[in-house]
Amino acid sequence: MTDKTTGAAAVTDANQPKLHDQVASRRITDIAVHALLGILAIIWVMPIVWVVLESFNKDTAPYQQTFFPTEYTLNNYVQLFTETEVLNFPRMFMNTFIVAVFTCVISVSFVLLVSFCLSRLRFPFRRIYMNTALVLGMFPGIMAVVAIYFILKALRLTGGSTTNIALIIVYSAGAGMTFYMMKGYMDTIPASLDEAAYLDGCSKWQVFYLIILPIVKPMIVYQAITGFLIPWLDFVLARAIARTQDNYTVSLGLWRMLEREYIQDWFARFAAGAVCVSIPIVILFILMQRFYQESMAGSVKG
Repeated sequence: MTDKTTGAAAVTDANQPKLHDQVASRRITDIAVHALLGILAIIWVMPIVWVVLESFNKDTAPYQQTFFPTEYTLNNYVQLFTETEVLNFPRMFMNTFIVAVFTCVISVSFVLLVSFCLSRLRFPFRRIYMNTALVLGMFPGIMAVVAIYFILKALRLTGGSTTNIALIIVYSAGAGMTFYMMKGYMDTIPASLDEAAYLDGCSKWQVFYLIILPIVKPMIVYQAITGFLIPWLDFVLARAIARTQDNYTVSLGLWRMLEREYIQDWFARFAAGAVCVSIPIVILFILMQRFYQESMAGSVKG
């Protein structure tokens, strides 16, 4: 027993330097990783902090001697929403909000219906449609801007109060082609649930509404966020379709603020507008995150 104890102690003493080296190496790695993450976090947060501080800058000129403002005021926000003779930002904000809300609702409805049909139903040309949608999705949407504009122009939707309708149609029209993620999620739902519901006398609509929808809530949240953000942040299609300032969206309004004739007086208000544009996005993410977590917890529990 004494020899064995002595041998074990010797092995332990021999392994202590190795364990010490491993602990030291792990600490150095952790420090390096945390330092890198801290630097990346600062790089990511710094532009946001700068825009927020610039929105309160008393000096409206774009070129200054200091990186951060030295004097602060709320006039930029007040003037942004009250001085509407040159650039009517409240109208642009409302135009964008209306288009984004309608697009969000329509796109979510389209994607849900198309995904349910492709996941649960079998009909002719189903595979052809899926392959066609996959191929068309590989081409950038900017390729169709010119064709979309002339189609809308032929329908007399590029001027006046119909511009918002045109934007809603354009942003919503392709929603049915973005079904792959939703369909893939529905494919994971056991078909036995549908069969049990059909045996109980449910129709296809009842299966869709009472069984499928509660389970796919996480994907509905994802589709709602993307359906809202696409028109809210888009510039290219809005620039091609909205021809007058009365029909501008916020992206076009912010772009105009940086033009030569406006930038000297509107640069600080541009930063204030950027902050205002981000507020609905933050609210949407906060609300949707709560529903997403609840739906995920319910699905795991079920």
